Amino acid sequence: MASRVAVATRTGKDPKQEAHGRGFWIALAAPGMIWLILLFVVPFYAVLAIAMGQLNRLYETPIAVWNPLHWSSSNVINVWHDLVGATSFAGPIVIRTIVYVAIGSLLCLVIGYPAAYFVARFAGRRKGLFLLLLIAPFWISYMMRMLAWIGLLQTDGYVNKALSALGLISQPVNWLGGKPVTVILGLVYGYIPYLILVLFAGLDRIDPALIEAGRDLGLGRVRTFLRVTLPMSRQPILTALLITVLPMIGDYYTNQLMSGAANTSMIGNLIAGQLGTPGLQGQGAVLSMLLLFVLLVPMIYYVVATNRSSREAM
Repeated sequence: MASRVAVATRTGKDPKQEAHGRGFWIALAAPGMIWLILLFVVPFYAVLAIAMGQLNRLYETPIAVWNPLHWSSSNVINVWHDLVGATSFAGPIVIRTIVYVAIGSLLCLVIGYPAAYFVARFAGRRKGLFLLLLIAPFWISYMMRMLAWIGLLQTDGYVNKALSALGLISQPVNWLGGKPVTVILGLVYGYIPYLILVLFAGLDRIDPALIEAGRDLGLGRVRTFLRVTLPMSRQPILTALLITVLPMIGDYYTNQLMSGAANTSMIGNLIAGQLGTPGLQGQGAVLSMLLLFVLLVPMIYYVVATNRSSREAM
């Protein structure tokens, strides 16, 4: 008690007020912590218990093992053989997913950066209007937007009709018959609004005086952009790509609607298929955990890069 009084005397704060302040912040954080425990920690451990559990051979159902001392590695071994073994079939799917996500995120950046840059730098007082026009179509549910694309890409849809009218194709193209380009463009269309919003928020915070200073020093528009704007937007780009890549890697619904073919399946489709197949739920749980651990890598890199940039800014 004496030490608390001494600390309070040095800091000029009443111990009762400090305790009341700590209690207030604990009470404020309690709902979020309870929510996190119930909807993340508990389901996470349940999936882990199934992944490291056993299989009921009679009913082909997984048996969750809650005690870590009794965990089995059979599902992990089976998944490892599926990924890199001589009879592996999941390895090409993982590689395909990485390629699709890399191309899709790059296209999102190429399309979204100019749009966000224009709204942040040249829209003026109409920023809110342009931003509204950019994201308004995406207020419609994801399923409805994908179904609309299916109508456009059918063999008798407007895309084939437009291409035929322009003389670019001689016969209708089956866009929905397992074409990788259709899946990639579907991913871009589905996730590009998140990237635009994050980029706009970052670009809008760049001080225009810094850009004008570059122009005053004799740099042209292109060199000012390359030497001032682009380096200062590195952190928003990293954030936008992270927010876009993370859900894109685990996406399975876009591929299922826009293709549904085995030659375009992604890791999300593989996990969904295993979780719905009797006897393979444990392996699907292992793949889910592996995907989560892989996604932790860019998240950790983002936190480290953010802390580094914050220290440099100070």
